[in-house]
Amino acid sequence: MLMRTSEIFDLLRDGRGRTRSELSRESGLARSSVALHIETLIQVGYVTPVGDAASTGGRPASLFAFNPGARLVIGVDVGATHVIVELADLSGEGIAASRADIDVAEGPEAVLGWVEQAIRGLVGQQDRALEDVVAVGIGLPGPVEHATGMPISPPIMPGWHRFDVAGWLRQRLGCPVLVDNDVNIMALGEQRTAWPDTDDLVLVKIATGIGAGIISGGRLQRGARGTAGDLGHVRVPGSSAPCRCGNEGCLEAVAAGPAIAAKLRALGVEVSGTADVVALAAQGSVDAAQVLRAAGRDIGEVLATVVNLVNPSVIVVAGRLAGAAKELHAGISEVVYRRSLPLATEHLQIAASATKGDAGVRGAVVLAIEHALSPEVLDAELPSRSRSGQPVVMRYTS
Repeated sequence: MLMRTSEIFDLLRDGRGRTRSELSRESGLARSSVALHIETLIQVGYVTPVGDAASTGGRPASLFAFNPGARLVIGVDVGATHVIVELADLSGEGIAASRADIDVAEGPEAVLGWVEQAIRGLVGQQDRALEDVVAVGIGLPGPVEHATGMPISPPIMPGWHRFDVAGWLRQRLGCPVLVDNDVNIMALGEQRTAWPDTDDLVLVKIATGIGAGIISGGRLQRGARGTAGDLGHVRVPGSSAPCRCGNEGCLEAVAAGPAIAAKLRALGVEVSGTADVVALAAQGSVDAAQVLRAAGRDIGEVLATVVNLVNPSVIVVAGRLAGAAKELHAGISEVVYRRSLPLATEHLQIAASATKGDAGVRGAVVLAIEHALSPEVLDAELPSRSRSGQPVVMRYTS
């Protein structure tokens, strides 16, 4: 059986040390073939000896394990008014991070210029070379065309339309750059961090807009052009509220942060935006609780359809309005459990985000790792690296 080096590496991704004999049994390869694959992986640093197995008589066999410190990845979370950059190893363990308050409306070159300098600074602080970074994942707060990684007519990102984000950073950093919208990135981060054993999850971000990241069968579902999960522009029955997209009755126009704040102002409550709504809810405002619960019901109307269509095990409520999770959850749960099929909701959990605002950057790290360690990338990289005689940075072995 012909097996690629990446497939042997994949057996070691769980971090458990194995002997050549164990790898031979698990892969079905001859021990001599396993030894060749292991040697290639050791040469490039992705696998390292980690001691000896327990002796059963005679010389103990050597154990080999994944070396996550062999290379680095970068996760970048670009928000409306902030940017977070995290340096991580190949297991996703965060090493260092940098954050800045930057308005995305300043434009791509200003924002990405800061990102580039932050990456260089974080890598240098760890006494590593920029060449050790094998991929960058980045999430943007707007629609992203999946095939190109370009933002398309993002409403809060002037100057970003069809800007080549990946190409701009790749030219300066010399490594692959993966771009996706922030809600997809958040879904990846939440799933890997808080729900690692869940293959079917929907993350709903409720803030200035409303969107969803959908993980089904363990895979992020982006749709044909990357717009899957755009719940904010699904029509809410009975509503005629004008939406910024030009249509009427969109969920965003009814239940997002600005819409909730407007409803409270109509009741005579002084609020300027989403943060004030969350603060009022925390203070026990009856008006805020009632408006938030009604918004939750509207969101639940749309989510009930999602539950019937994709049958998730978990719905995670995230975004700036997640701070008012109690009231939102009450409204969402009321409608979802009433309007969805009983079999679909029998074991359904509706939960608040557990990542405390880090879902975006954690998901961006996951996006980078999945690319860097994919079989296609590894099998293209490993032979060239091993033949080129590039030095292996064994001092970073954990």
